[in-house]
Parts: sequence; C-alpha cells; structure tokens
Amino acid sequence: MNKAKTSLLSHFPHDFPAGIVVFLVALPVCLGIALASGAPLFSGIITGILGGIVVGLLSGSHLSVSGPAAGLTVIVFDAITDLGSFEMFLLAVVLAGLMQIVFGAVKGGILGLFFPTSVIRGMLAAIGLTLILKQIPHFFGIDSDAFGDTQFFERSGENTFSNLSHVFDMFHAGAGLVGAVSLGILILWERPFFKRIKLFKLIPGRLVAVLVAVGMNEVLFKAGTMWKIEPSHLVSLPSILGNANFMENFAFPDWSAWMHPLVWKTAFVIAVIASLETLLSLEAIDKLDPHKRHSPKNRELLAQGVGNTLAGLIGGLPMTAVIVRSTANLESGNKTKMSAFYHGILLALTVLFIPSLLNLIPLSALAAVLLLVGYKLSKPSLYRHFAKLGWDQFFPFLITIVAILFTDLLTGILIGLSIGVFFLLKANYSYAYHMD
Repeated sequence: MNKAKTSLLSHFPHDFPAGIVVFLVALPVCLGIALASGAPLFSGIITGILGGIVVGLLSGSHLSVSGPAAGLTVIVFDAITDLGSFEMFLLAVVLAGLMQIVFGAVKGGILGLFFPTSVIRGMLAAIGLTLILKQIPHFFGIDSDAFGDTQFFERSGENTFSNLSHVFDMFHAGAGLVGAVSLGILILWERPFFKRIKLFKLIPGRLVAVLVAVGMNEVLFKAGTMWKIEPSHLVSLPSILGNANFMENFAFPDWSAWMHPLVWKTAFVIAVIASLETLLSLEAIDKLDPHKRHSPKNRELLAQGVGNTLAGLIGGLPMTAVIVRSTANLESGNKTKMSAFYHGILLALTVLFIPSLLNLIPLSALAAVLLLVGYKLSKPSLYRHFAKLGWDQFFPFLITIVAILFTDLLTGILIGLSIGVFFLLKANYSYAYHMD
C-alpha cells in the first residue's frame, strides 16, 4: 500500500501542473453549469470539489476527472422546477448516488463495452466541435449563454449557431484581444522548438496564458474606454469564508419527501444517465491514453455513487466523469489520478481563501484554452481516418457528430449507437449469408 502511495506522489511534478490546468478549466464550468441548471452557484463548486477529492481518490482511472456535467443541465433544471424545491431535488441526488453504488456492486459497468469505436470517436469529435462553436462567443466577449453550456438550444433562447451570428455585432475589443493573445501563447507552447526548451516543458502553457490574461486585464481596466473588460466577462466566484453566514452556502435534503414518486423517478433518471455518461467518458478517455491503461468501470460507478451521495447530502449538483476536463488533464501531461485530486483541493482552497483573485481571470482566456482542446479532439486527420475505413465505420461516426451537435450528448450518442448497431447487424447478416 505504501509503495502505491509513493508511486502516486512521485509524479507530483507532472500531476500538479495538470491539476492546475484542470482546475482553471473546471472552475468557470462549475459555476456556468450551476447557473444553467437553475441551482445555487455554490452547488456547482461543491460538486467540483467532491468530484476531484472523493471520486478522484476512489476511482481507478488515472485520466478521468469528475464534476457537474453539462449534459445533465436540462434534467436538473426541469427536476428542480417540477419538484418545487432544491431540497427535494437534493434528496433525489442522494438516492441516485445510492442507486449508482448498487449498479457498481452488480457489475453494471459492463454496459460500457457495448459501444462501437466509431460512436465513441464520434462523441469525442462532436464534443471538440461543440467546444469550438460554444467558446467562440466567449472568446470575443459575448457571454449570453452560461460558460460550460453544451446544449444546442440555450436558456437565452439562442442556439449554438445563432449565437455565432452575434459575434461581430457584440464583439468586445478587450476580451477579444485577451483571447487572441492567450490562444497565441497556447499555440506557441505547442511548437516543437518550444518543447525542446527545458524551462518551457516544466511550465504549462495554459497556466502562462491565464496569468498573462490576468495581467492584461489589469492593464486594460486602467486604460478604460472600449478596452475595459467588464466584470460580466470575468470569472464570477462567490465569497465563502468571509461570509458571516457560512453555513447558508450549503443546502440539505428534504427527508420528508422520501415517499414522493417524482423524487424516485428523478433519482432513477439521474442515476441511469449519469452512469451512461460516465461509462462513455471513461471509454473515450481510455482510448486516448498513451499508456493504454483500462479503467475499472464497476469501481468507477461505485466512486461516482459515493460522490453523488455526498453531493446530495451537502447541496451539490449530480456529477459524472467529464470528457472535457479529462481530456484537458491528459493534454496537460498528467501521469496519475492525483491530478484530479489536486484540482479538487485547488477548488476548495481558492473558494475559501482567494476568490477575489480568481475573479480577475477573463472568460476569453479560458475560452482560448478550450478552443485548443476542442481542436485536438476533432482534428481533420480523424475524419480522414474513418473515411478510409469505409461507410460502415464512417457513417455512424458522422451521424453521432451531427446528432450531438444538434441535440445533446446523450441523445446524440443513442442515435449514433442505433446506426452503429444497424451496420453491425447488417455485417453479421451478410457474413452468415455467405457462410451458408
């Protein structure tokens, strides 16, 4: 056991910088998802902390990072509205977590093995394109939708593509400049000649981009006029520790509603969808792992169940393994699951001690980080690869992408999966026919 702990801690020089990057990506997303879900902002932070610390330690995956999932925002929003109180919803989250623990105990993780590679890769490419399309407005200082929202139809009444039409009408010069400089730094850090310099290998480009963005924000604020970045274009984190009514930031389940049928229905829906998203994210990130490690899926369901149970008990949103954060973790050079743990610790410490400093980070800089992550998930070479494999692979891959772009993650995957199963049955039928 001591050897295992030593092995995890020995990768601190790689895992801690990766944890910083994941933390920077996760922070505004936790807030954005809470806002889009119609829940208290602090509930998203609670889930981010638990997803990093609790699930990070219990999980067997070295790459996966858990937190509030954008794919659940509509479900959460509707559930809170239908149940009539956030406290009743929290009871449903607790029950959903207990159900996930049961799923893990009865080996329900085997479901993740039934998803074709073409659908998994299509999901990754679609997430990449969604990130790019969703972050372009934030990159230029247009924050009409919540940062981290991945739904096609937005709460603002816009959709992914209509939001893009406002870029040139509502363009913010200061935010756009910060975004452009941040993206330039990130691209420069990826160049081979930069990677050959030892100092630049030790310092993550994403961290440099964010620090430069904070410095630029201060300069532009003093410059005033059109270049000044308004608080609405910055990270917005509530002050917790300095608040005299500290416990008011937490919410607790309404245990009196445990017999309410809608509570149990909501719990079951959250448990099933959160489990499916987790298994899909786990399968996807394992396929990207350069070390070819395979994460124990039943253990992951158990970890997610514990995380969701705790989240519901203290006022958090439901969580899943999140592919965007997991990919940012991988791209930042992590070695073990401790990077997820560090990101959870950083969330907790910063919320408690330095929320005012984090509120200086422009959203356009974080959008630049996600733009590059999106490009890496949806590179042109990926499309050429599946095109060469033939229509039985390329068509499910393409349909999955289109379906996710125009609906949401789970709906798109189910559509892609149905197409993939059709081609699989067709191939088996043709094989059986020729065998006769």
